[in-house]
Amino acid sequence: MKILVINCGSSSIKYKLYEMDDQSVLAAGGIEKIGLEGAFLKTKINGETKIIESPCPTHTEGIKLMFDTLLNPEYGAIKSLDEISAAGHRIVAGGRFTQSQIVTPEMLEEWHQYMELAPLHSPAHLKGYEAVRAMLPQLPQVFVFDTAFHQTMPEHAYMYAVPYKYYEQNNIRRWGAHGTSHRFVTARVCEFLGVKPEEQRIITCHIGNGASISAVKFGKCVDTSMGLTPLEGLMMGTRSGDVDPSAVLSIMKKEGFTPDQMSDLLNKESGMKGISGVSSDMREVEAACREGNDRARLALEMYNYRIKKYIGAYAAAMGGVDIIVFTAGVGEHQWDVRRGSVCDMEFLGVKLDEEKNRKNFGEEEVISTPDSRVKVVVVPTDEELLIASDTLALVTK
Repeated sequence: MKILVINCGSSSIKYKLYEMDDQSVLAAGGIEKIGLEGAFLKTKINGETKIIESPCPTHTEGIKLMFDTLLNPEYGAIKSLDEISAAGHRIVAGGRFTQSQIVTPEMLEEWHQYMELAPLHSPAHLKGYEAVRAMLPQLPQVFVFDTAFHQTMPEHAYMYAVPYKYYEQNNIRRWGAHGTSHRFVTARVCEFLGVKPEEQRIITCHIGNGASISAVKFGKCVDTSMGLTPLEGLMMGTRSGDVDPSAVLSIMKKEGFTPDQMSDLLNKESGMKGISGVSSDMREVEAACREGNDRARLALEMYNYRIKKYIGAYAAAMGGVDIIVFTAGVGEHQWDVRRGSVCDMEFLGVKLDEEKNRKNFGEEEVISTPDSRVKVVVVPTDEELLIASDTLALVTK
């Protein structure tokens, strides 16, 4: 059975077509600059990158370009769209939905109230769904929510200490993000180590340009670092993470910023980029640090310290920790960030194997020492495969 996985951003579409009989990827690609000049689709064919330029004023044209590429007799993957059994969509904000859902008019109506929780992403998700429906009206479609995994958090973990009416009237609470990745690596690390999730206390560290940490106690998420939006928590590539709201108000008053301008500052100009003054890219900041750039050094120290602080907090919240997982772009590939995040944690039972950690570049591997009470493991994430698996499970019920 072939499942199409779609991830629509505000000006982009990423896709993968899976053959679920063996979980192989038949085709993958991405469309950039939707709604802008110079739109193009990039895909790999026989190991070679192919660029297809085509105007895409809206997501509808982007979805059509994707289907045309999948059907192309020269470099396509299928002969007919009828070969696709279902489509699964990554949805950033799902509110109170606790699991993936087959899309129905009733489900969409309920989801609409949560769209404002991800104002940049939600309209694009809806456009992608509608574009697929317009071309394939009978195709089952599934929404897989990034927030669903975190809906097992207890009230005391997800509530903000602001007047309760804002929770009741405006859904102001912590929803989390990256849940699809946290769910995938939680299951995968237990499978890899041969242990049962319901017997483990796991801290999953999804460290990429966007970054979050989750506390998973006995198979259920009990806390996560992102909040109402993906801005809260860790220091990220361009996002500030945790900051005193009074600092935000002070900057707004002194600079005369509107709420939208302040949001742009915190989401797009802060984090590694804002502190280092170099880049949001970890590799470029590390290179600047090696050249003696003091602000780049400070940015790296702040970045690692924030991860370490969350690991310690979540170990306390769960009454200990058995496994720490590193995943996503930085977590899988930057040995020095992993080291900086768990060094000097022997008191917690963490002993890092320095050689294994330094050599690991995204391979699934235990990087702690044999006598470490806490297993530290690198696990590559695969959110698309989990979306495909959820979609398959729902449409074959």
